[in-house]
Amino acid sequence: MVWTWHFETVDGTPVTPDDDGGTFASRGDAESWVGEVYTDLVDQGVDQVTLFEDGREVFGPMSLHP
Repeated sequence: MVWTWHFETVDGTPVTPDDDGGTFASRGDAESWVGEVYTDLVDQGVDQVTLFEDGREVFGPMSLHP
């Protein structure tokens, strides 16, 4: 299984951050990564993220703002 994040502005416009994390072997790895870099993502214009497993949406969109 491959886990990936998709990044968007608050209105749903896709954003391509400098580092998109690539792919992850587990949901836990993907969630840990976004927890570590979310402030960098916000600085790059990302407002929300959605997690996909093998191309299927499983979580989100989740705001990166308090």
